[in-house]
Amino acid sequence: MKTKPAKKTGKQQDLSFTNKNGYEKISPADLKRSDELNKMYMDFIGKAKTEREAHDEAVLLLEAAGFSDMAKHEKENIRLNPGDKVYKSCEGKTLMAIVVGKKPLEAGMHIVGGHTDAPRIDIKQNPLYENGDLALLDTHYYGSIRKYQWVTIPLALHGVFVKSDGRKVKVSIGEDPSDPVFCITDLLPHIAADQAKKPLGEAIPGEGLDVVFGSVPADEKDRKEKFKYNILKLLHAKYGINEEDFLSAELEMVPAGKPREAGLDRSMILSYGHDDRVCAYTGLKALLDLKGVPEYTSCVLLCDKEEIGSVGSTGMASNFFENAASELLNLTTNAYSELALKRALSNSWMLSADVNALFDPMFPGFFDKKNSAIVNHGVCVTKFTGARGKSGSSDASAEFLAHIRRIFDKNGVLWQTGELGKVDQGGAGTISYLMARYGMKVVDCGVGLFSMHAPMELAGKLDIYMAYKGYLAFLQDGRK
Repeated sequence: MKTKPAKKTGKQQDLSFTNKNGYEKISPADLKRSDELNKMYMDFIGKAKTEREAHDEAVLLLEAAGFSDMAKHEKENIRLNPGDKVYKSCEGKTLMAIVVGKKPLEAGMHIVGGHTDAPRIDIKQNPLYENGDLALLDTHYYGSIRKYQWVTIPLALHGVFVKSDGRKVKVSIGEDPSDPVFCITDLLPHIAADQAKKPLGEAIPGEGLDVVFGSVPADEKDRKEKFKYNILKLLHAKYGINEEDFLSAELEMVPAGKPREAGLDRSMILSYGHDDRVCAYTGLKALLDLKGVPEYTSCVLLCDKEEIGSVGSTGMASNFFENAASELLNLTTNAYSELALKRALSNSWMLSADVNALFDPMFPGFFDKKNSAIVNHGVCVTKFTGARGKSGSSDASAEFLAHIRRIFDKNGVLWQTGELGKVDQGGAGTISYLMARYGMKVVDCGVGLFSMHAPMELAGKLDIYMAYKGYLAFLQDGRK
């Protein structure tokens, strides 16, 4: 039996899909809100140069919005009710912020999880020495960096000394225009012929990233190591520390200077630490802007140590999140059980809020363009990460992607999909696989970047705004 062709009515339906630039679709109202959000983001990321600083800035924003420390509720067993806003801190580096929803926690949470650590140059525990009439700091780089990018640029010192009596001394040198900056030297081209023959990854060795810290000797005739000692005198005069205090310090060298608008049209932001403070901030701002009481408990995670495998007590491989969820369950029900906790975790939905790579026309051979994120085409949803054969990836289900697609489309979120380069060019991971182990539905979703892990990374303003808008829709939206 032959079937009759369907009757054509009106304009024929277009079955194709075209990923257009967001500026061709964005409304004037959204464009205005994008400008406002990006100004706030630039202020945040200019202050938050380390994971400690990002944590502290986030706490200030949370407390100003009426969030309270969950530790007080735990200590005094103060029950949490729908609409209550709390946060939980882990060692001043990792942070979990929560708005309690209408449904019981056992029904699951909506979670946006980013990280606030970034690639950098860490200072070793016994770092200060002198050589060639210079005082220098010995370093150990943190995270996956291209070492040649970090030489000759102005650097700022951020961190904390913790003295033996427990007092903390915060340090930030190189950000104020009146401050000095620091640098790592490189060879002049006239005598660098042998260096130039080496691969990029070997031209600057890890032990060659020591920081120039001073060049004036102490005015003491019999003093050994005068250049080193003069630095100690300056540090002691300003901060009251001595050389032994380096042993219990966490100090980081990061690019000096503020984020800047980029492009003649001011459509992008050039900054240190977009990876992953751009997703951390937009997720946090989305939680702060929730209206009313959400159906499901909304949670934003700002975690540490992602760049080195999420290890340690402040990384997502630790039990911090699970322990915090246990406390939250107890405070919302007064009837904690392991089964209820397992149900709460497995019923949760999560956006693993981390960045992806943008298609770079300077390096087209490293990308599959039709499966790459394009600048200012919206927030990037990444079904799987991992390396080559998807190694290290959680690989989100098609069903969950359909849920995210529905939420974003219903709320006017401009979004795209993308992978991290060609299949055999490499890859990377996020915290998604660590959360997927609980059985929760997880997909990576974040802002695309140029020059990821470089001292200065480039992001599109519209992508940043759409990340915020997408996270807000996800946290606010139910599951209908």
